[in-house]
Amino acid sequence: MIISEMAQLTKISEYTLRYYEKKELIIVSRDARGRRNYDENDIEWIRFIQRLKETGMPLRDIKKYSDLRAEGDQTIPERRVMLETHRLFVVAEQQKWTQNLCNLDAKIEYYATMPLTTDQTKF
Repeated sequence: MIISEMAQLTKISEYTLRYYEKKELIIVSRDARGRRNYDENDIEWIRFIQRLKETGMPLRDIKKYSDLRAEGDQTIPERRVMLETHRLFVVAEQQKWTQNLCNLDAKIEYYATMPLTTDQTKF
């Protein structure tokens, strides 16, 4: 499939897909006319890259993971360690956001119990 179809399917802009290619996060085959030719494996890989980004993995780490992936199955142990390490980061972020949400809820509840006054500037 061509880049416009891939962009529509993955909901990632053509610009971003080209950027991923430029940064060598994805390697796309070309047809006889030089147009990008994406396949089903590319779809899943691009979706995986997007999920890694959404969890906060830096592009330099995604690039390292991508390079290891390109080297083949012998790099699975190293890729697994990368994902396990990143999982620890995600869990820590999740705990931080849970605490932040509790703090917001407490403040909202505090405000809900306060009578309305003319001075509402107190935290």
